Amino acid sequence: MSRPSTFVRIPKNRIGVLIGPNAVTKKLIEESLSVELEVDSDDGGVKICLKPETPDPSTLFRAKEVVLAVGRGFSPEKASRLLHDDESLLVVVDLRDYVGKSESDIKRLSGRIIGRDGRTRKLIEELTETSVSVYGHTISVIGAMEEAEIARQAIEMFIHGRLHSSVYRFLQAKRRDLKKRKMELWKKPHV
Repeated sequence: MSRPSTFVRIPKNRIGVLIGPNAVTKKLIEESLSVELEVDSDDGGVKICLKPETPDPSTLFRAKEVVLAVGRGFSPEKASRLLHDDESLLVVVDLRDYVGKSESDIKRLSGRIIGRDGRTRKLIEELTETSVSVYGHTISVIGAMEEAEIARQAIEMFIHGRLHSSVYRFLQAKRRDLKKRKMELWKKPHV
């Protein structure tokens, strides 16, 4: 009987990062999620198989997210948030969906989201408590569901040409809303 598996392809220049020095990153993913990674260094293909003793088949999808996160430019440390935090997820925005395959438009949009000296990307990360990676034709976010969605909305606002100041105001307003809701949770009397 074949084991449940899935397949994902990542850029070849990210294979070394996925494996890590002395295969430490690959082993961490395999041990944390009870999966086996079969990596093809020639074409960037990664087959992810459940180990027979794995009790939860959904770990296959979690492993796929982690591999994709590394493939989309996240460091293994940032991608490991997906291993240890059940609330976190990966959101990938493909710039080709907005501007086609024009390299110059993809670079222009990537530059808008990165900002001068990386300040815009850092601000998105700080205000949403997420991690953002700009890699190739994608912008990826790792974070809790609500925070990742806010970061995605901000990224799409930049893509659609909104002024940086209006996107910053949007992010700050959302940040205040999130903090207010978290404080209200603490204030509610528990019955």
